[in-house]
Amino acid sequence: MKHIPITPVPMDEVELALFEERKKVYPRTQKGWFASWRWVMVAFTQLLFYGTAWLNWNERQAVLFDLVARKFYIFGIVFWPQDFIYLAVLLVISALSLFLFTAVAGRLFCGYACPQTVYTEIFLWIERKVEGDRNARIKLDTGPLTARKFSLKFVKHFLWLILSLWTGFTFVGYFTPIRELAISVGSFTLGPWETFWFLFYGFATYGNAGWMREQVCKYMCPYARFQSAMFDKDTLIVTYDTERGEPRGSRNKKVDFKAAGLGSCVDCGICVQVCPTGIDIRNGLQYECIACGLCIDGCDQVMDKMGYERGLIRYTTEHALTRKLDNKAMWKRVFRLRTLVYSGILGLIIIVAAVSLVYHVPLKVDVIRDRGMPKITENGEIENVYRLQVMNTQESARRYSVEIQGVKGATILNNVDIDVKSAAAKAFPVRVRVPANVLQTGSNRIRFVVKDLDAPDVSVTEKAVFIVPR
Repeated sequence: MKHIPITPVPMDEVELALFEERKKVYPRTQKGWFASWRWVMVAFTQLLFYGTAWLNWNERQAVLFDLVARKFYIFGIVFWPQDFIYLAVLLVISALSLFLFTAVAGRLFCGYACPQTVYTEIFLWIERKVEGDRNARIKLDTGPLTARKFSLKFVKHFLWLILSLWTGFTFVGYFTPIRELAISVGSFTLGPWETFWFLFYGFATYGNAGWMREQVCKYMCPYARFQSAMFDKDTLIVTYDTERGEPRGSRNKKVDFKAAGLGSCVDCGICVQVCPTGIDIRNGLQYECIACGLCIDGCDQVMDKMGYERGLIRYTTEHALTRKLDNKAMWKRVFRLRTLVYSGILGLIIIVAAVSLVYHVPLKVDVIRDRGMPKITENGEIENVYRLQVMNTQESARRYSVEIQGVKGATILNNVDIDVKSAAAKAFPVRVRVPANVLQTGSNRIRFVVKDLDAPDVSVTEKAVFIVPR
């Protein structure tokens, strides 16, 4: 066997290959259809986030997650820990929606509604207003530290910090009434956990949107890693038409590029300059692509200036490209069995959840039998003691009655009409007696029926056990 010498690779070269220094991305300002929709989503999500916390409903905050009182207010509905099933349903709906949107059109959530994308876009807007567009920012960063550079950087970071702290304040305002929170901030009387989350969420926003930006999408977000499992050849993705665009090259507008052996791509690099993650879509689909469509807007504008047909970079599918499908055939394959199944399951869950909320009984009852031994009275009656907890989830005080069903002759000894304040719970003891020889020795089923005296159709039946000693 012939010996083949192996030349050792210097360690510094190995490190260079494995650990590439981060190159800061300077996204260029871009106008167009997709860019406009991104700003629509920025406005919608931020109005929703910042505005909802200040809405009132029945003299309270409309959306408030009161962890201390274990009550969660969402407009006219009050949820308790026992309503955990609704949180589970919400998570299932979110997951199925993500699967559906990804199967249809890739990372739409990442490109338009992800908090990282939204806040990065806002922070970039502030940066452009203070430092200028792409070339001005590159020139400023590569230049020496001057008074002008220091002042511009100071103003930018100051505005970033103000926005970040306001974001942290709003976040905490969903767990502590935001008006009370504002007073506490103004008087420097914030509690320890409120202070922690106020600063933590604020500086997380500042760090992620101001400094890390595309690094979060490329290296920290798990969605970028498992998206390929939800893509197939009929998923709409941002795609560069290689057959039409290559070979690329610069040329004069008046030149017949086909006669010159060139493709439609003029190699202007705008698609790279406008990309928030700094990738070149002409290299094919990459996991860093967040499907924002800015490269489509940029390329279409260049095609318009050159007098070429739009769509060199466009939303399309792999099958549409390889099989030369028209739009009608492409969309027919987009809404395939997979997406229809996702849509059907998602729609069914949403309908069931909506119906459940509509017919949601605003009353909850828990019954716990006292652990003590049953009492036998002088006339032979058996007495058990129970603890009833009645939760009124309505926005007004209610009066309830308690009845016993399922046991002949069972009576309640103490007063059973109780008043419960709005969105509150009340616990009280209930003494139940049953005549001798009515029930068998041991455990017997018994039912407590709690009714709303002001609304007879609102009632809850709770099962319990009545013990007859031997």
